[in-house]
Amino acid sequence: MNLLLLEEHDFIAPQRARLSGRRLQHMLEIQQVAVGDRLRVGRIDGLMGEGQVLALDEQHAELRLELDQPPPAKLPLTLLLAMPRPKMFRRILQHCASLGVAEIILLNSYRVEKSFWQTPFLQPEVIRENLLLGLEQARDTLLPRVRIEKRFKPFVEDRLPGLLGDSLGLVAHPGDHPPCPRAVTGPITLAIGPEGGWIPYEVDKLSAAGLQPVQLGERILRVETAVTALIARLG
Repeated sequence: MNLLLLEEHDFIAPQRARLSGRRLQHMLEIQQVAVGDRLRVGRIDGLMGEGQVLALDEQHAELRLELDQPPPAKLPLTLLLAMPRPKMFRRILQHCASLGVAEIILLNSYRVEKSFWQTPFLQPEVIRENLLLGLEQARDTLLPRVRIEKRFKPFVEDRLPGLLGDSLGLVAHPGDHPPCPRAVTGPITLAIGPEGGWIPYEVDKLSAAGLQPVQLGERILRVETAVTALIARLG
């Protein structure tokens, strides 16, 4: 935990917070803090700064706060992600939050198994928990937006062109396509498919909506690896 994130209900005064639960246990067992120590803290969707420990026991920690630093800027990136396998979905959420993705839209695809949509990891509170873990790692406070679009064709035909706007639209897909660009400075909309990739129909639909197919080379990557590699390359 490189940043202690504060919820609204943690505040007992404008510059005071009282913590318990997982964060308190981390302070006691991992950071081994004591009264008087100063920690990096941040208000979720707000400013960052320092917190000084005023009181500490096994039930609560009380901190005096100095929040005066803006969080790092988000990447101007909207990620269209075919719903991954549940066992990797949590890691992908954490990676996206750590890397600064602004918005994640979960899509259906022909190769996405129906059971994936039944995972408890799609519960809003579980999604938020994993995004917070990514923010803690990267020292960020701004939660990415997450949307779910289970109907591929209506979303791509009716909503994606408007969402795309003036951003650079890319669809990652192995094959005879141009290499994925590097260090793009403007807004990006990036579509990444499921294990096995998009089917040709889906690539055609995404292309018709304004997304250009690109590739990362001859190696076939797992989705969680491709997500990290593509975001790092584009950023």
